[in-house]
Amino acid sequence: MPQPLADGVVGWPEELAAAYRAKGIWRGRPLASYLPDTEEIALVDGETRLTYAELRSRADGAAGRLAALGLRPGDRVVVQLPNGWPFVVLTLACLRSGIVPVMALPAHRRHELLHLAGHAEAVAIAIPDQHRGFDHLRLAKELVNEVESLEHLLVLGAGGVDLAELCAPAADPAAERSRWDARAPGGSDVAVFLLSGGTTGLPKLITRTHDDYTYNATRSAEVSGIGADSVYLATLPLGHNFPLACPGILGTLLAGGRVVIAPSPDPAKAFPVIAAEGVTHTSVVPAVAARWLDHAAAHPGDRLASLRVLQVGGARLADELAFRVRPVLGCTLQQVFGMAEGLLNYTRLDDPEEIICTTQGRPMCPEDEVLLVDELDRPVPDGEPGSLLTRGPYTPRGYYRAPEQNARAFTPDGWYRSGDICRRDPHGNLIVEGRDKDMINRGGEKISAEEVENLLYRLDAVAQVAVVAMPDLVLGERICAYIVGEQVSLEELRAALTEAGVAAYKLPDRVVHCAELPTTKIGKIDKKALREDIARRMQEPAR
Repeated sequence: MPQPLADGVVGWPEELAAAYRAKGIWRGRPLASYLPDTEEIALVDGETRLTYAELRSRADGAAGRLAALGLRPGDRVVVQLPNGWPFVVLTLACLRSGIVPVMALPAHRRHELLHLAGHAEAVAIAIPDQHRGFDHLRLAKELVNEVESLEHLLVLGAGGVDLAELCAPAADPAAERSRWDARAPGGSDVAVFLLSGGTTGLPKLITRTHDDYTYNATRSAEVSGIGADSVYLATLPLGHNFPLACPGILGTLLAGGRVVIAPSPDPAKAFPVIAAEGVTHTSVVPAVAARWLDHAAAHPGDRLASLRVLQVGGARLADELAFRVRPVLGCTLQQVFGMAEGLLNYTRLDDPEEIICTTQGRPMCPEDEVLLVDELDRPVPDGEPGSLLTRGPYTPRGYYRAPEQNARAFTPDGWYRSGDICRRDPHGNLIVEGRDKDMINRGGEKISAEEVENLLYRLDAVAQVAVVAMPDLVLGERICAYIVGEQVSLEELRAALTEAGVAAYKLPDRVVHCAELPTTKIGKIDKKALREDIARRMQEPAR
């Protein structure tokens, strides 16, 4: 049985933990202790270029300044920073000192941040003062007044503790390094809180330990061919598990490679960076991959000669796009299918092109356990679709302080119900068929239909609502809301939700008004019928 630990963290059964340690999967050291000790360039962000020694010094200096503010091991910091070197330095400072970052996203607004800060009992929040026209500082000040535990504003800009100063090099690098080496967290301590893409309500907190997250990053780097000569470009929001540690920035740094950060995956901006920095690896979602393919086809002079591997994950990549990657971009496609809750599947770099382009890969670790089951939890044969259950050395056994959700998402013997419907080929590769939960995957952002419904029910015009995914060629899925009630336009709905502080990616993309919602024989809203209806509507010619 999973072991409930102090403070609402659920651990692995002790006999399994001992086996993982004996096999060297868990090594009992904090993640940041694996950073190389060299003068090679570790991090590039525009004109900022930091060596590994400088990165260590800044992380240790920031750890010391956080301690001077009163933060202690186990304290939580909500990190809502745009892509940039301060994100990396602050994250490493937390990992060095045992402070736990809670990885929010720049798109989150009051609705999400109030929940995250309160549930994690965060003592600090790291934000930009302004970003893409939004006043993050004003919102953060409101949160400080409403969340009892929240005390410190760490700000890129003015209005709080200056993050640039906080992340400055240590005054005495040797002394600070010795200090944090002596106070390093243990392998079983919490390293980071990631956010779930849960189907019910607001995101749940996923507890990742130093042991399991180190393995997550280092094994991912091995499977992706990342080493000391690799240059990884990070353009997706760094708070996501994919660009953070699959292998992402952490896997690249632990392998001794170089991380290059860019604020946007726009090919007109990313392609010149790839050429200038000699980028060898990067990760994108399918919608970005499609834009890159179109851009490269239209601008054959924009060569990506250095790029070896394009990782695509976050949602299913269409086979027809997958087959274009090598001839158009000149690099190897690596499909990545996984979840912040743990299990990661990769196509291997030496797989046949057919496997690379038509499957989503196989588990990266021999200790990963995967079951595909029917609606009665009976295993299905290879080639047949089934619901994916998994457990393993980097798949936690429960969410943080969420007993009711854990009872639904985890079996008594520790299997995590991912909600994905997959088939398995004879070689162990998984092919993702869809979801068995009420979740919308909008360009890699996982959105709870129930959460959006609950938000819409706050509006007086809405008497009854059902939210479903509708297919989209670019993003995979978008959000459609079926509404019973007053006639209200899509623009009015989106404006009302924006005013309520909801992240933009959760706003409906289409609204359908109806006299009543279809129901099943037992009286539940028939979402299958609604999904079929919206698919049919999208096939109808415009009038």
